[in-house]
This record gives sequence, C-alpha cells and structure tokens, in this order.
Amino acid sequence: MSNKSSSSTWAITLFCIGVFMAALDNGIISAALTTINSSFDVSANWGAWGVTIYTLGLAISIPIVGKISDRYGRKKLFIVEVALFGLGSLLVALSPSFGFYLSARFIQAMGGGGIFIIGSSHVLSTFPSEKQGKALGMLGAMNGVGAILGPNLGSFILDITDNWHFLFLINVPIAVILIILGSFKIQETKEPSVGKLDLIGTILLSLAVLSIMYGLTNIEGTSLLDSLATPDVYGFLLAGIALFTGLILFNRNLEKRDGDPILPVSLLVRPTYLLTLLIGALSGALLAGMIYIPSFSEQVLGIAAEYSGYWMTPLALASGIGAAFGGILVDKKGPILAVFLSGLITAIGFVLFPTWIDLKWQFIISSCIAGLGMGILLGAPLNILATERLEKDKGTALAGLSLSRQIGMTIAPSIYAGFIVRGFNQLPSLFQSDFSKILQQKMEKADISPEAMQEFQQVVSNMPTTGASSSADYSKILEHIQDPTLKEVIQSSVDQITLMAAQDGYGGLFYSTVVIAVLVVLLAIILKPIRSRGLQQKV
Repeated sequence: MSNKSSSSTWAITLFCIGVFMAALDNGIISAALTTINSSFDVSANWGAWGVTIYTLGLAISIPIVGKISDRYGRKKLFIVEVALFGLGSLLVALSPSFGFYLSARFIQAMGGGGIFIIGSSHVLSTFPSEKQGKALGMLGAMNGVGAILGPNLGSFILDITDNWHFLFLINVPIAVILIILGSFKIQETKEPSVGKLDLIGTILLSLAVLSIMYGLTNIEGTSLLDSLATPDVYGFLLAGIALFTGLILFNRNLEKRDGDPILPVSLLVRPTYLLTLLIGALSGALLAGMIYIPSFSEQVLGIAAEYSGYWMTPLALASGIGAAFGGILVDKKGPILAVFLSGLITAIGFVLFPTWIDLKWQFIISSCIAGLGMGILLGAPLNILATERLEKDKGTALAGLSLSRQIGMTIAPSIYAGFIVRGFNQLPSLFQSDFSKILQQKMEKADISPEAMQEFQQVVSNMPTTGASSSADYSKILEHIQDPTLKEVIQSSVDQITLMAAQDGYGGLFYSTVVIAVLVVLLAIILKPIRSRGLQQKV
C-alpha cells in the first residue's frame, strides 16, 4: 500500500470515528433526560435546554468551522474540534450544577458540529472524483447510524451503569486517541484564500443563525401557526432574517473589494446550490420523522417503553447500508439518480407505516426500506452537488448544507407533533361514536355472565356524568369492576379506541413524511437539467 493510499485510509477511518462519536451524542442524551433533570432537580422545561443549547451550539459552529477549516487547514481544525468535544464531554460528566452542565453542553456542540464538515471537505479535496462518493457514503453512514442509534445506546449504557455520567465519559478516551492518531496520520489540506478573516461577517452570521435557531426552538408542538404568531418565535426569526440580510450586503461589498467573506455571496446565486440546500432541509425533516418511530412502536404495536428504542436498530443498520450504497451509486451514476432513488425508496418505506403495518415483522421490513432510502441521502449525493465546480469554499458550501438540514430537523418535529396531538384529541369523539359497538362485540365473544353485565350497568349509572367519554372515565369504571373477564373486555376496548387515535395521529405524521420524500423526488427531476447546464458552462 502506497503512503498516499495509507494516509487516505487512516484519514477516512479517523473521520468516520469522529463523526460517529459526535452523531451519537446528538441523540444519546434523550435516553437520560429524566435522570439528568432529577439529578439537578430541575423541571422538564428547563431540562430540555440540555438539548436546545446543544442544537444552538451546532447551528453556530457549523458555518464558522466550515470556513475556518478551508482557511487554516482541516487537520488542525479536526484536532481542535475533537479536543473541544472531548473537553466538553468531560465537563458535562463532572458538572457540579445545572448552569455548568449547560455551558459544558455548549462547548461539546462547538466541537461536535464541525467534524462531519471537515471530514467531507477533506475527502473532496484529497480523493479522486471516482472515489469521493464511496468515501462520503462512509461518512454519511456513520453520521446517520450514530444519530439513530444514540437513544438506543444511551438506554443500554444507562441500564448497565445506572449513572448518566458514563454517557459522556466514554467520549473522552476516544477523543484522546483521535487527537493522537490524527496528529500523525491525517494529511493537512486547505483552500486558497485571500485577505484577513471576516470577523464582522462571522459575528453577523453567528447572531443571525443563533436568532433563527432560537426562534425555531421556541415553536410549540401543538400548533405551528399559533406558535409562529408568538413574539418569542416571529421576533427572533425576523431579527435573524434582518441580520442575515445585513450579512449578505456586507459580504457582497467585501467580495467586490477582493476580500474573503465568511459567506461567499457567489454560492447563493447558484441555482444548483440553492436547490441542494432545499433538499438538505427536506432531508433534515425526514430524519426528524425517525425520532417518532420508537413512540410509534410503543403506542401502535404495543412494544414496552423500555424496549421501544431497541426497535430503531433495523432502521439504523439499513441507513448505514443505504449511505454506503448511495456513495457507490454516486461514483457510478452520479448524484441526481441517487437523490431521486432516495426520495422514492423513502416514500415507499414511510407509506407502509400507516397503510400496512400490523405486526412486528412488517414494522421491521418497513423500517429497513425507509432507512435504506434515508441512508442514500445522508452521505454523498448532496455533498457532491453542493461543492461541484467549486475551486474553493468547499467547507463553507458543506456548512450551509449541514445548517439547512439542521433547520429542517428543528422545524419538522413541531409539524409532526401536531398530527399526534390532533389524533389523540379525537379520543372523546371516538369513545362516543365507536366504543359501545366495540365493547358489545367483545362482550359477545367473551360470553359475559348476566351478573357481570348487571355489575357493569350499575357502575356506569353511578358515574357523575352521563356516559363515559374518555379513557380516564373508563379507568374509574375499571376500579370498581370485580369480574375479571368483564374488566379485561373493558380494558381491551379502551386500548382499541386509544390505538385508533394513535393510528390516526401517526398516520398524519407518516403521510407528511411521504409528501416530503416525494418533494425530494420532484426536486431531483428539476435539478437534473439545471445541473447539466451548469456543468456545460465554463468553470
């Protein structure tokens, strides 16, 4: 093996480990949020800031790290990012107070946010074009599998250790090993640049991203439109848009003076890049849909809550395979076909959730199809599209793509949660319209005795309202029922009504992901001739 080949192998291996470590931490905390909140004696609302502050840190660090790595070198920035992430992990594990814990989470995010960008930029700068897709597919696989397995692994570690601190301590030795090996094994790369670092642009970009992401995190899950009408949402969104507009004007002027802006305006006038950003945002929305699969398995399939996270494993493995396959497909057939197929396969996988799944084996097959489609989109095709025909600013282009995906992941849960809430809000009407029929059918099959039937009628007549219209009402009935057969029949009828509400809510969620996946297909079709014209133009 030549020295160049050996260096490339070491680089992609170390980047993959770093990406996997950072992606894991993005979801691993969800398994321990309740435990962490209890240890610091804070409410769930305050505890959610452990996730929010990490999201804000990622949003700020992604575009800045992309630009700085282009200028000062990807090897240097990789080591700095891993060191920050390792330090942040150690500080989180040793946090003596909740405020300290939040600060440490922010340091973690500033380190973890840029690892995937740096690794992708390094691949695009050092690997031959015919091998870039495969390498980017590997990075995408680690990013996707890590993010999906995060809650799963978090539950596993918490079950074994019964100590949330270990969720973060395991990052420290991995970070140390990556720093040591990275110092010796990764080849330094950077892009040509001119002028001084755009400090004013960096501040404007940071404030704009912070404002927009903070406004998005204030969106409540019950109603997207109502949330957008609140000052904590629209105020920060408008401020972010104003800051972003000021940044574009400032950077356009800087480009005219041959400066080196933090956000090259030339990127934003490229139709291919803008459409790629839109697809990136949609891919983030699709990723957010996967967050709800454990709760779907629990509320629709009846899987115990403590095991629901483990049912993400087929999806995670399939997404890893999909990312690797997507990379190979990009090398062989180009990125447009990969994007088209990813949207099509993802749509097929997600449409099976509300239309086909009744049994666990059907759930596994549907998860694998959706995961395969999502995996194709995670790694190579969008990264290739975002950086095509760029002689410099590849890190900046990838950072914009990653930020757009993060925005999609932030907005989509509010839409999805609205479907679930509306589904369960139908419980009273479902009890009024369908419960009596379901209960009667089950009673006939169970052959309820006259004595048990008399007992049921007596309990119902003693209720303070005329008839029961919720699961809570029937829980009160069950408390007074003595006959075990009757109690089982009533409980199974209540469960069936609850299942109907859950199916309706999750059905809306998954149908919306199908629409998003179809949009990805349509955008791939639109992008094909636009990209072809761009490639024919002089670079």
